[in-house]
Amino acid sequence: MASPADLAVGIDVAKQRLDVAVHPTAATWTVPRTRGGLRRLRADLRALQPTRIVLEATGGYERRVVAALGGLPVVVVNPRQTHHFARALGILAKDDRIDAGVLARFAADIQPPLRPPPSQAVQELQRLSRRRRQLVKQRVTEQQQRRHLAPAELAGSDAFLAVVTPLIQDLDRDLAAALQADPHLQTRAAWLQSIPGIGPVAAATLLAEVPELGACTRQEVAALVGVAPFNRDSGAWRGPRRVWGGRGQVRAVLYMATVAAIRANPRLRACYQRLRAAGKPPKVALTACMRKLLVLCNAVCQHQTAWDPTMA
Repeated sequence: MASPADLAVGIDVAKQRLDVAVHPTAATWTVPRTRGGLRRLRADLRALQPTRIVLEATGGYERRVVAALGGLPVVVVNPRQTHHFARALGILAKDDRIDAGVLARFAADIQPPLRPPPSQAVQELQRLSRRRRQLVKQRVTEQQQRRHLAPAELAGSDAFLAVVTPLIQDLDRDLAAALQADPHLQTRAAWLQSIPGIGPVAAATLLAEVPELGACTRQEVAALVGVAPFNRDSGAWRGPRRVWGGRGQVRAVLYMATVAAIRANPRLRACYQRLRAAGKPPKVALTACMRKLLVLCNAVCQHQTAWDPTMA
């Protein structure tokens, strides 16, 4: 728990304005989400010297705020966490000022860990990776809906796919260029791509969405991405934890990489076959191999070396 002298700040981010709350003083104010408003907010928060400033991930609106508050102890958290926290406190009413107060309480009571902000190169990689993910999702949805379309509607579907597919290919090239433009990212990507099954897109996604690779334990990285098994109190295997946001989407890329790795990596293939022979369902066996592949990615970044077959 934070000491009474500590100040924690919550900022509810909207398109046009920011609602700010301070715990435990209960001070609140609003600033416009403009360049001048962000400058004033930065000056006010520097004067307060809070221990933590918590914002929710809001689909991109928070990024400009985080950038403007560089050098301050800012933490971006998953909205699901704060929503559950508010329910646990019995706070059912909802408006922007109340939400800011909840975020300030969350900052003070939960004290989410502070992490260094991503570099400009990583932020660009994140932007490209997330845009690619949006377009891929649209393409998959369109392809799935084609079976239900009337013949007269197929021409429109074909036109949509003809537009979105080249856009995805352009983003693939942009991701590769972004990796090549930064020596640090280029080196880490080379380590990851030395692992059978990890291609340029998987490497870029991992570096963009899991920058902690190499700086945490195998248990921590598996929990971050959501491929760690969690037990219920009854002892029944619960399966991988569901993770929301960018890191949750890493699982889709990791899934495809694991399918390829099972064919290319004898150790992973043997692991999958052993689990299937033991009666594990395909999904459970594949998830276990996903975790093994992710742990291997963490290991090559941790040891700062290319893949060695003895690692698998």
